[in-house]
Amino acid sequence: MSSLTDVEKRYLEKVLAMGKGYVLDYSDPKFASFFRGFGVDIHGNRYQTYGSSKANKMRSFWEQEPDVLVGRVLGEMLDGFEADCSLNNRELETVALEKAREIVARLSGVPARAKPVQTEDDFLARDFAMPSIQKLPIEGQVVPVIESRLAEARIAMGAGAYLSTIFLCGSVLEAVLLGAAQRAPASFNRALASPKASDGTVKRLHDWNLAQLIDVACEVDLLKPDVKKFSHGLRDFRNYIHPFEQMLSGFTPDEHTAKVCLQVLKAALASVAGERK
Repeated sequence: MSSLTDVEKRYLEKVLAMGKGYVLDYSDPKFASFFRGFGVDIHGNRYQTYGSSKANKMRSFWEQEPDVLVGRVLGEMLDGFEADCSLNNRELETVALEKAREIVARLSGVPARAKPVQTEDDFLARDFAMPSIQKLPIEGQVVPVIESRLAEARIAMGAGAYLSTIFLCGSVLEAVLLGAAQRAPASFNRALASPKASDGTVKRLHDWNLAQLIDVACEVDLLKPDVKKFSHGLRDFRNYIHPFEQMLSGFTPDEHTAKVCLQVLKAALASVAGERK
């Protein structure tokens, strides 16, 4: 079981908006999908100790699982929360969020982040030049496909096809991070955040999802923490390629959201190519 104290749980519940039985804006399918990335069946009977709401399942998860797993889950959830706030211009509750980050750091056994939360405006203001595709860790035969998708993303952006822009950005990011993992499989497989199969072995790289690729790329120092945070926002929006998910969330992409996603992609590719700011 985790070592979360009652006070720590109160901070986390505040940030995750668990007061009415929900956890942030997760739908039931999205909640299940998020936890599957950690090998957890959150809707199973195991986590219904206190009831069937998402908040009660989260409380049961905290109570039953070890610090390292709880810390990983909360860390990614907070990354997604920050990115979602930035992409949708939602207000961050900074004090509670910083305290939640300290809790995650304690559970994970790593130093807490010292720098303040970077806002979406700060991120957009930075100058990330799109690196040469030849510098990216992808196979030569994939290069024309990546170049074509990048060109199409720019065309879609100019034409106001914002959802298409987001999907294209997400697909390029996933392809490049998978290529990076295939170039350095040992370091990716050794990472604490590497996804495990039911027998405890690391999953094959082709079976990793984008969230897992982002987390491990940050752990092995390919992505900086701020780029990781916003990359999770892009990953969340890319998941709306499923119409049912988009319907449940009420998500409607606009020019601003698409611009941020393009900026995320440029920042991630620059980081992977070694052209960091």
